[in-house]
Amino acid sequence: MRYLPLSPPDRARMLSVIGAGSIDDLFVDVPVEARLTRPVDLPYAQGELEVERALSKLASRNRAAGEGPFFCGAGAYRHHVPATVDHLIQRSEYLTAYTPYQPEIAQGGLQVLYEFQTQVARLTGMEIANASMYDGSTATAEAVMMASRVTRRSKAVLSPGLHPHYAATIRTMAEAAGLEVVAMPLAVDGEAGVIGAVDASTACVVVQTPNLFGAVTDVTAIGKAAREAGALMVVVTTEAVSWGLIKSPGEMGADIVAAEGQSIGNGLNFGGPYVGLFAFREAHLRQAPGRLCGETVDAEGRRGFVLTLSTREQHIRRDKATSNICTNSGLCALAFSIHMTLLGETGLRKLASLNHQKARGLKVALSGVKGVEVLTPRVFNEMAVRVPGDAAALVETLAGKGVLAGVPVSRLAPDQGFDDVILMAATETTTDADIAALASALATELS
Repeated sequence: MRYLPLSPPDRARMLSVIGAGSIDDLFVDVPVEARLTRPVDLPYAQGELEVERALSKLASRNRAAGEGPFFCGAGAYRHHVPATVDHLIQRSEYLTAYTPYQPEIAQGGLQVLYEFQTQVARLTGMEIANASMYDGSTATAEAVMMASRVTRRSKAVLSPGLHPHYAATIRTMAEAAGLEVVAMPLAVDGEAGVIGAVDASTACVVVQTPNLFGAVTDVTAIGKAAREAGALMVVVTTEAVSWGLIKSPGEMGADIVAAEGQSIGNGLNFGGPYVGLFAFREAHLRQAPGRLCGETVDAEGRRGFVLTLSTREQHIRRDKATSNICTNSGLCALAFSIHMTLLGETGLRKLASLNHQKARGLKVALSGVKGVEVLTPRVFNEMAVRVPGDAAALVETLAGKGVLAGVPVSRLAPDQGFDDVILMAATETTTDADIAALASALATELS
């Protein structure tokens, strides 16, 4: 049964009120070549059973990460998510909650966000974290905007290891804001290259560690050089589990941290939704995007929580807002916080160490395959691997044999000289048998 709440007379009256002659008049701003001249190629009507069968058939064309050897990373990582996480986030008081327009009446929701902020601040080594952003890429773009407001400068320098999708998001937002973006050419291990591009107009340098190619870099010297030039350092991390093993961004002198939190508590989900993490130094609090929950006491002296800062355009005058991204990822942030609570510091360190061990095992196995070269130094759980010939074609061939070998760099950054490079990641979910299967498949295909 089709859902048609408006009758033809209803529609005619609505069009009359707005001064439109027909429904087509509402689409005059859409280029003619982009408009359909025929109905969408879908069945006009099907029963529930037929729809279920059709959608199930479509879904079966996907291959889930757990169906075989899986080495994809490049900013989204397969980790084990305890069943407790899914059980708790599906409680009705969490699952149905959205933006807290009257936040103080939902003390439980505010406490969750307060605990989340505390965890993110400690993980990143920063003084303050907000109550989450949309995802890692938009959080990074927001960090660039924030740095421009703080420094009153107009240029962002992007490191050679920054994820191309993050760089593209920065460019999109920077263009609208009138900011200049200088992106260094992609390099496996070249984060320090940003230093030479810093000048008196630089608002921030954006560096990633571990970077796109999996290289772990101590960016302390970069931060020092940026501050000497009056700029800020934005540190990006796409693999949050790495904080259990490597030095935190705050320890390395970050002024702002933007990260993807998917690795903790959130499955791959075929691409989303994910959760952006955002932390910063207290001196820059008033220029931070998003919302911030604080702890207080009520009129009777009891512990309580309050929305301390909310700078989105939904809540204040548009021209005074520090962000116009009108959502966050509250449920994903909750999943992150639950998983992080279950792990604790000891658990996170063990998880990170296990990831590193698996990556070392992968690196050793790959070294025994003729024609394969691991390019990444200082690996956490991901590495760039050079193979003979077309990496994308090889990935497709191996996928046909049941092994998802990774992500070809050419898919993320075409025409940049990395057509023969695959990004491969190993996590705690990777078994020794998976690694052996990959090495065997590579050896057979490259022989």
